[in-house]
Amino acid sequence: MKHVFFLAASGVESGLTSISQGVFRALDRRGIRVGFCKPISQEVFAEGEEDPSISLVAKTTGFKPVAPLSLEVAEGYVRNDRMEDLMEQVVEKVRTHVDEVDVMIVEGLLPTESQSFPSLINRSVATALSAEVILVNSMRGITTKELEDELETAASLYGGWQSENIIGCILNKVQVSKPDQSGGAMPVHGAGDLIEKYEHLTGEDLKAIREKIKSECPMFARKGFELIGCVPWNTDLPSFRVSDVARHLNAEFINVGDSNTRRVKSVTLTARHLQNILHVFDPGRLIVAPGDRIDVMVTAALATMDKIPLAGLVLTGGLSLSDEVIELCNPAFKKGLPVLRVETDSFETATALSRMRNYIPGDDIERFNVTLDFVARHLNVDALQSRVETDLPIRMSPAAFRHQISKRARKAQKRIILPEGDEPRTIEAAVLCQARGLAKCILLGKPEDVKRVAGNINVDLTGIEIIDPDAVRERYVPMLMEMRKHKNMGEKEAREALEDTVMLGTIMLALDEVDGLVSGAVHSSANTIRPALQLIKTAPDAKVVSSVFFMCLPDQVVVYGDCAVNPDPDAESLADIAIQSAASAESFGIPARVAMISYSTGQSGSGAGVDKVREATRLAKKARPELIIDGPLQYDAASQMDVARTKAPDSPVAGQATVFVFPDLNTGNTTYKAVQRSANVISIGPMLQGLRKPVNDLSRGAWVDDIVYTIAITAIQADI
Repeated sequence: MKHVFFLAASGVESGLTSISQGVFRALDRRGIRVGFCKPISQEVFAEGEEDPSISLVAKTTGFKPVAPLSLEVAEGYVRNDRMEDLMEQVVEKVRTHVDEVDVMIVEGLLPTESQSFPSLINRSVATALSAEVILVNSMRGITTKELEDELETAASLYGGWQSENIIGCILNKVQVSKPDQSGGAMPVHGAGDLIEKYEHLTGEDLKAIREKIKSECPMFARKGFELIGCVPWNTDLPSFRVSDVARHLNAEFINVGDSNTRRVKSVTLTARHLQNILHVFDPGRLIVAPGDRIDVMVTAALATMDKIPLAGLVLTGGLSLSDEVIELCNPAFKKGLPVLRVETDSFETATALSRMRNYIPGDDIERFNVTLDFVARHLNVDALQSRVETDLPIRMSPAAFRHQISKRARKAQKRIILPEGDEPRTIEAAVLCQARGLAKCILLGKPEDVKRVAGNINVDLTGIEIIDPDAVRERYVPMLMEMRKHKNMGEKEAREALEDTVMLGTIMLALDEVDGLVSGAVHSSANTIRPALQLIKTAPDAKVVSSVFFMCLPDQVVVYGDCAVNPDPDAESLADIAIQSAASAESFGIPARVAMISYSTGQSGSGAGVDKVREATRLAKKARPELIIDGPLQYDAASQMDVARTKAPDSPVAGQATVFVFPDLNTGNTTYKAVQRSANVISIGPMLQGLRKPVNDLSRGAWVDDIVYTIAITAIQADI
């Protein structure tokens, strides 16, 4: 999947669903492999019912969208401060068809006046998907100045006009006035104008409208922001059916008639004498009348017999028609006149009808096709296709990264040993991994202690394997003596060494009884790494063992190395750390653009520290000529494009680095902790590099989520 277009509405009446699916249809007709996803639905359905957006796409194309989350579920995530978990589910839904499509159209949530979280979710979804944002705005009865203000507000949610992710807008329900007699261009209607609907626009008419809007709205002069569509208001489009009205009002049919095909163009509540309302009996009109207005009923029947296709009649108050009236109106019933009866009075009924949302039901394929064809005809499909054909730089969002490692870990199904088996965070993480299917976690600890701690934190250990160190330790004594015989390790020393559960877990890994090890919640990094160096050994091509953190920043995941192992690496070791870190990034789907961090950029500074980074960069380039790497670079020059343009304009890395290699442990460890705590981001790791088998260390301040995802990446390492 190369591209994701995220369609975001600026208002409730924007027609977002029709526009989103119109974009889907327009690209589909160009032969582009396109998909549609509505990750969260604001509609409320009875059990077993499906969102119309999903069912209609499935019925009219060969593409089957995934079922959306309900708004209630999404709101629960937001209220419980679990936006990251929600975004992981959204990414999973969008990426369900990743191998089947080149473009995915994602429909956002409609904003509401009473709730702020739909906008918050929309912004998070666009970021999580690294999507290109298309704003959708209704231009029915507003001025170009009002349009500009609405688009400005909508754009601010996604980084404002300076954001390269906002690529354009589609204007819907554009209303215009008829051209004057001199043939002048048709002005766009303002809010105070007397709107005279002019529905059937020629190509020249629409061109004039587009040019006027573009000339009066400065944002269209911005490079990269286009008016992708200008869809006029059109009352000739099919509206909802009488059967839809009956469902909405929970009405009883006196006569079903043509209720599944007759469409409502307008609604009139009849309260005046018959002679004053004869003009309302016209095609497409739904007439609402009290149940005792027999005159209205009979007139509707006469109009039907006179071949006037009324939409139908709604009788209020729950009153029954006499047999005589029904017999009198029977010829009209046979002609298909739908008649409904509701229990509510006329005012309540009219109010309910005014609140009826004009969405397309899942079984109204005719309306769906006509509406989408109309929308597709008024889109600049060339502009959309040109975006599709553009290769975008890959940026791994935190949610996409979490989704990817969760998916890969579930597929790997590896056994991960946790030597700190009675530590509360470790126990909770093991239970979560078990529930999510990320790994088969083994807790190394006395069963009674593990169960007591689990009870204290209220987690269920069902399905979790617990190994008692005392019960298995003796079996590994001769094995450890054999592995350490070059150090003349005796039986007593081996037995004492195996008192350390990290050493015990490490020998299990060395003997392939488990696939990976995660420790460090209460042990130091040295306690975790030393047994691995003694028993697992370094990989053949590694000069040093080092580490990386996957830093889940708000808009992307970047790699920090080395922040946990090497206090002051020399230039050769630092070059090896850079190469290892780049390989780790690439193995997890992050394109490696390596910045060798220093307090100086380019040739601007000197000193032993800068010279070491400069030499390490040279050595890394020599060893891996294809690697995109540059240094020395200051952090701001490496990460911020505006700073990069000034400090390192010719650098292939500056402003867009994804891998940050720090010159020493003091710099790296301080930086990662400052970013993690100050920005409140998840840091996954440290993940150790350069070992033959996966052993990973934890920060002693690790959160449960940190441990969960460290276990997941350990499982993936074991599968590589």
